[in-house]
Amino acid sequence: MPLRPDAHVLALLAWALIVAGFLSGAGLGLFFHRDDFLGGYGSFQRRLLRLGHVACIALGLLTLQLQRSLEQLPAAPGWLAPTFLAGALLMPTTCFLSAWRRPFRHLFALPVALLITPIGALLVTLARAAAASGSSP
Repeated sequence: MPLRPDAHVLALLAWALIVAGFLSGAGLGLFFHRDDFLGGYGSFQRRLLRLGHVACIALGLLTLQLQRSLEQLPAAPGWLAPTFLAGALLMPTTCFLSAWRRPFRHLFALPVALLITPIGALLVTLARAAAASGSSP
């Protein structure tokens, strides 16, 4: 079965996020052995950079799973994938910006909302599809 055009975009951005996570992790890994690197292991800046690097990989993997779910749910709302992608791209960006300048931490509500909203819609769509097919969730 050929992929829908938006599935190609989801796959491309998912893999791009994963590669960005690997590259940012490699960059951080070059200096992790230094106790004073970015203010030490527990510093705010270093924690946010680690969170951003892990968020890239995790959200890339979740985007791949979203792609698979949407392939089986043609009735899913059209805004679901773009909204999730916006959150997936904004979360690590917010982490990296917050590590650079602390006031950016106030933006975290935006990527969280952009990720939770489509996942809620996906759950509703999955529940409706299960009910329509007669199977229980």
